[in-house]
Amino acid sequence: MTELNNENFNDFINSNNKVLVDLWAPWCGPCRMLGPVLEEVAASHPEIVIGKVNVDDNEELARRFNCQSIPMVLLFENGEFKKQFIGYNSASFIEEFIK
Repeated sequence: MTELNNENFNDFINSNNKVLVDLWAPWCGPCRMLGPVLEEVAASHPEIVIGKVNVDDNEELARRFNCQSIPMVLLFENGEFKKQFIGYNSASFIEEFIK
């Protein structure tokens, strides 16, 4: 997983075909639970790359996506925002979400 910030965010989503962006914070229990699930899904889907945005360190990015609850996961395809979900979800949910 790549740590994203204002400087590398656009390049990261534009240079990969399918990107999941995890908006999270280290103090957030559901965020810490979701991280390994995202890694598991990415391991079985080599076409997916994952970026993480620490909302405490990157408030501007959090505001850009109107992030009011975390974890919040965004899906980008070819640099374009497609959809999002909020909260902890299972690997099977995420498998369906990325289709």
